[in-house]
Amino acid sequence: MPEDNSVFRVKRDRFPFPAFSIFPPPSSLLYLLIVRFQKLTLIGVGLLGGSLGLAVKQRCLADQVHGFVRRKAAVAECEKLGVVDHATLDLARAGENADLIVLGTPIAQMRALTEKMLPELKRGALVTDVGSVKGGLVQDLERLAAKAGAHFIGSHPMAGAEKMGARSAQADLFSNAVCVITPTPNSKRELVRQLEVFWKAVGARPLKLSPELHDDLVGRCSHLPHVVAAELANYILSPVHPPEQAMLCANGFRDTTRIASGSPEMWRDIALANRNNLARVLGVFIEDLQEFQYALEHGDQKTVEEFFQKAKQRRDAWCGQNASPSPE
Repeated sequence: MPEDNSVFRVKRDRFPFPAFSIFPPPSSLLYLLIVRFQKLTLIGVGLLGGSLGLAVKQRCLADQVHGFVRRKAAVAECEKLGVVDHATLDLARAGENADLIVLGTPIAQMRALTEKMLPELKRGALVTDVGSVKGGLVQDLERLAAKAGAHFIGSHPMAGAEKMGARSAQADLFSNAVCVITPTPNSKRELVRQLEVFWKAVGARPLKLSPELHDDLVGRCSHLPHVVAAELANYILSPVHPPEQAMLCANGFRDTTRIASGSPEMWRDIALANRNNLARVLGVFIEDLQEFQYALEHGDQKTVEEFFQKAKQRRDAWCGQNASPSPE
């Protein structure tokens, strides 16, 4: 078992967590082995980073929570909101002596920021992220972290909202959400396990997948729906239509396009980083729509009804099985 001065300290003498219901049953070993960090650093304190900071502080999972932000006004804002203990514009200061570093910036920025932090990375530190694409990112950051004697293991909590920024942070954002952890053959088993324990401690349900399988699956269930929602908003709300068009858009349209209000910068990076998978599934999706279009044009009542019936059955079954309670 690690000593108290190591990265991970296991607390056996007390259970300081108020949100008892999110933890595994008492029979689970995880109930007894709760990870606690001396310094946890959030690189990027937006919705996900801010929510993680609140969850960590509420559950006493770190002695200090530090946050790196890009705007001077965000320093005071983050500290006032209580999402971190200390916010700074100094990347080196934020990463210095951190036991756990969580990258919460747009994907395209993660490599450069990690390179800049290398001189300050603590040997043995664990680095993870909350990005929606893993593939090349895991490969690059794992190699970079190893240069400093640190360890990178990817994470992707399937939680979020269309709202952005620390002001939208919620301490329970990760409660009951699936969090994908993407170890590689180079990942140390004990660190993978400790990362699983950490995500469980903030309420998530860890699921281990390879980076490649993760990207294939989220390309369908997360990235494709965002493209569809964005195109619905672009097309239906286009100024080329009569002004009455927008007046007729009601709750169904609002619900279907909610995620289109997400960060354009973030989704640009996600789409491009997972472009091969996304382009492939988009092609299949377009083919399916073309088949439906063909049935409409030929007045094929049976095929049109089967299209809606199949969708209803599959979604109702998915909801009934509670297959994924993730809020994203």
